[in-house]
Amino acid sequence: MTAASAAKTPQQTIGYRDRPWIPRIWNGMTVRGLFLLLIRNRFAVAPRRLGRALVCALACPMNSLLGILQKLLLGRRIARTHVEHGPIFIIGHWRAGTTLLHEMMALDRRHTFANTYDCLAPNHFLISSRRIKGWLASLLPAQRPMDNMAFGWDRPQEDEFALCNMGVRSPYLTLAFPNRPPQDQEYFELREVPQKQRERWKRAVVWFLKCLTLRIPKRIVLKSPSHTFRISVLLDLFPKAHFIHVVRDPYVIFPSTINLWKRLSRDEGFQTPRHEGLEEYVFRTLGRMYEVFERDRRLLAHWQLCEVRYEELIKDPIGQMRRIYEQLELGEVGEALPALNEYVAARKDYKTNRYEISPEVRARIGRRWRRYIERYGYTLESAGG
Repeated sequence: MTAASAAKTPQQTIGYRDRPWIPRIWNGMTVRGLFLLLIRNRFAVAPRRLGRALVCALACPMNSLLGILQKLLLGRRIARTHVEHGPIFIIGHWRAGTTLLHEMMALDRRHTFANTYDCLAPNHFLISSRRIKGWLASLLPAQRPMDNMAFGWDRPQEDEFALCNMGVRSPYLTLAFPNRPPQDQEYFELREVPQKQRERWKRAVVWFLKCLTLRIPKRIVLKSPSHTFRISVLLDLFPKAHFIHVVRDPYVIFPSTINLWKRLSRDEGFQTPRHEGLEEYVFRTLGRMYEVFERDRRLLAHWQLCEVRYEELIKDPIGQMRRIYEQLELGEVGEALPALNEYVAARKDYKTNRYEISPEVRARIGRRWRRYIERYGYTLESAGG
């Protein structure tokens, strides 16, 4: 075992993997989106994953038809909708604590957010959510496959999944065919993406946020680690955007991210993953992420960026929320305090996964991620617990 081992729930993981009818990331794709994904990957679906691919293929025509219907019924209203408030983007590396902060920010009734159903069905959620969510409610697992966080249709979700289902290219498409080379890595930063495709990506993001705004016209809170690469692009779209950057002990981030990609490629992929080159991919991606982030953070005014250490968020969640609201000039946090206190109380017995990493891997983390460790106040001797 070179990097990490997951803490719990092997039985739940097996059950999730072996039930092709359970909703997957790709079940919200249109016919065109799925067909292009399969062509790019030469239809390399593993025999054991044919059930998943079939369920996805059966869902695609409905997604296409409902997407057309939503545009016919609401297309003009969506196009006229204005995203009035600068969105709040929660950024940081995978497994840094962005999901926790996303859920906390979403508790404020002055905010709205993309939930799991919105991101699974971004092409038609405005007209389909009431009926279809009820039909599929019993199929979702109670917890996320990669950790112990609660899961459900109405919980905040990562908007990168919405982009995948809208037919936009994304590095996350690697999870569908994990044994092929990493896909669409240029869509992290977008600088090397041809202008036509880059504009298409921008239009998809704006359209999705307009749909969210049409449903609930409030400030949108979004969370995607991929957006850590995209500050300059997102500022071009939303000049008044806010960013909350979450950092965490890298000796925890590394094994937890390895576990994340293993679980997602296993649970969501159309192939049985071999995980070749995974450790190098994780090392390289964080390094590039923070080269780009440190370059582009200078574009932000003081009221647009707040940085949070996961360890301090866990220790003093209410105090950190007060600091975030004050620094980003979001108004008083007091209106959200009852819901926040209830959420914190409900999580008091929450246990994070724990990992064991070898001295060799620990040394590699210290060497490869030294700049991150020193920049954000961690130590090379960090225990990672």
